[in-house]
Amino acid sequence: MSGRQTHAADTLSGQYRFGDFTLDLDGGFLRRGGDEVTLRPKSFEVLVYLVERHGRLVTKTELIEAIWPDAAVTDNSLAQCLLDIRRALGDSSQQVIRTVARRGYVFAAPVIAPPLGFPHGSADAPEGLRALPERASSSSPMRGRWKVVATALVACAAVVGGMLALRSAMRSARELTYTQLTDFTDSAVAPALSPDGRMLAFIRGARLFGNTDQIYVKMLPNGEAIQLTHDPLQKYGLAFSADGSMIAYTSWGNGRGWNTFTTSPLGGESRLLAANAAGLTWLDEHHLLFSEIKAGMHMGIVTATANRSEHREVYFPKHERAMAHYSHASPDRRWALVIEMDHQPLWQPCRLVPLDGSSTGMEVGPRGYCTGAGWSHDGRWMYFTVAVDEKHHLWRQRFPDGEPEQMTFGAEAEDGVAVTPDGALVTSIGTERRAIWIHDRAGDRPLSSEGTVVNRIGSASLPSFSSDGKRVHYLRESAGSARELWRADVESGKSEPVLPGITMGEYDISPDGKEVVFSTQHPGQPSQLWVAPMDHRSPPRRISSEGENAPRFGPAGQVLFRFTDDNFNYVGRMNKDGSGRVKMVPYPISTFLNISPDRRWLLAITPQFGAGKSSAWMAVPTGGGSPRPICANGRLCPCAWSPDGRFLYVSWQLSSRTSPGRSIALPVNPETGLPDLPAAGIQSAEEALAIPGSRVVEQSGIVPGLDPTTYAYIKTTAQRNIFRIDLP
Repeated sequence: MSGRQTHAADTLSGQYRFGDFTLDLDGGFLRRGGDEVTLRPKSFEVLVYLVERHGRLVTKTELIEAIWPDAAVTDNSLAQCLLDIRRALGDSSQQVIRTVARRGYVFAAPVIAPPLGFPHGSADAPEGLRALPERASSSSPMRGRWKVVATALVACAAVVGGMLALRSAMRSARELTYTQLTDFTDSAVAPALSPDGRMLAFIRGARLFGNTDQIYVKMLPNGEAIQLTHDPLQKYGLAFSADGSMIAYTSWGNGRGWNTFTTSPLGGESRLLAANAAGLTWLDEHHLLFSEIKAGMHMGIVTATANRSEHREVYFPKHERAMAHYSHASPDRRWALVIEMDHQPLWQPCRLVPLDGSSTGMEVGPRGYCTGAGWSHDGRWMYFTVAVDEKHHLWRQRFPDGEPEQMTFGAEAEDGVAVTPDGALVTSIGTERRAIWIHDRAGDRPLSSEGTVVNRIGSASLPSFSSDGKRVHYLRESAGSARELWRADVESGKSEPVLPGITMGEYDISPDGKEVVFSTQHPGQPSQLWVAPMDHRSPPRRISSEGENAPRFGPAGQVLFRFTDDNFNYVGRMNKDGSGRVKMVPYPISTFLNISPDRRWLLAITPQFGAGKSSAWMAVPTGGGSPRPICANGRLCPCAWSPDGRFLYVSWQLSSRTSPGRSIALPVNPETGLPDLPAAGIQSAEEALAIPGSRVVEQSGIVPGLDPTTYAYIKTTAQRNIFRIDLP
């Protein structure tokens, strides 16, 4: 325990006992029975601090100031220590160290503390700990002795009862045993195992889905992690071939659609295995299970051989915008667990479908955002990683219709799941924190010191500048709290809520800054649209409740929105009181991005139905008419307007673990309200930079300010690693 800071542990000596454990302050170690349990020095200090204060709340601030008094550290350092301690104690269910949301921690287990060293008969000893008189009163010679015996028996009973209760709690907590397989200071996600369980493939990055980072492989348990890919494309869905000689993965972006590539675990160039194929896995040596685009953006599950013979549809979602991204076949190859998005697009609960395509199956697992699934080798259990009530954890369910059971708990989130040959689970565990940062001529700085803890998929803060560039509006959220609209002063960083207590999905501020239109949705009910004054002069008023979403203020104060009709998404228009509802343009719109400050153009992703096409990033005229392509050939190019409408920013190179990405600011022609784009859209970064007045910004996914030197962006700090979890 070298280097431990001076606090209460330095003034006391001896041993604390709880359950099967002994915490030795003099020796500086933790024992379980007769075996020493390894803890890193800082983790040991955190454990000592909590044990010494067992039974009371210890705040995060108190812990950080006690353990790191002279260092600037983040909550992540504390979170890693707690993860280390909980693994050592087998406390995955947080029965020993309990988390009090947004406040701190309580060491809840009964503790036998070391005796306090008061001198015999000391007047400073607390009442009840002073030495007994050497002679009992002559009037009752046995009374004092019996009191001592009774007190000892009561104390012994309390200790025994507490020990039994703790052992029961810790027996349950120790049902899952954790073994760390990667040890990165950043993140490792999307685990996949070779059939023999000897190789682990993963993406070294923060996101399970749509990750521009690179694929790595390592031999288990202690091999070196080797980088296999070196490209800027988005990736997901890693899978080993049946013989373990290839790793397949889905690659998409840059106008190339959804394709499956393979790479060797030994290294070398990636090769195209199948075009229009995503989430690919092997059913046997010759037959594949994968997702493909049928038309537009409609993606479903099919089986076929590598040359597309014996092609058979398994499952396609009903809505033409919905996408079943990947699936996992049962060991007997009769069923598949499907992971899909709906038309908004949001992750849905996992679905169990028959592989013969005879029905659309049924939802399985808990109601929540399902992003990972797998099977036990005997096919009796289905495993899921699902976000329920903002918390993303491992679940299991007996096949086919048992009740979902939560397996993991706590502040750390699990995502992705693979099953080892001996029945253990492999998943990515860690935390993620998001905060809004501002870049200006003075450099980069956080808009607020308070970040957002994220424990689910699809979470975002949606920042936007006011028309004068002096304020940033954003949705502030944390686990278990409302997703509220806040605003921050750019210069001072001071933040305040706009509509306290109102949870929003998406929002838009009116050009004059006086009103906000927003969407809400309660579980199991259609989404609703509301309009509210920013100054609280009157309460919010509901203007629709039939499933409309993605609201934007349109021209002449009208409200634009997205709605579903005949299994397609469209843009609608209504008055601010909900009247006069009409379809704005006749063609379908998949996803709203944002709207120009002059309300002439809506940026959106639209489905494309030509051969080899899926979607395109378009500028849709709010006055009606044909859309204009922003980028050519369906290339992924997120766009955003400056608040005064002078520039349109196109993110040309997306961010990754090692690069912030790149955006290009394109000057807007006042007559058309758009940059002078080529008729077919921008083909390349060089073509974009050839537009007069264009400028480069070394950051992708930005929220622009008034000029290219000022912008906001969401900075994500993630710390995740791959763990093996042994089941009882």
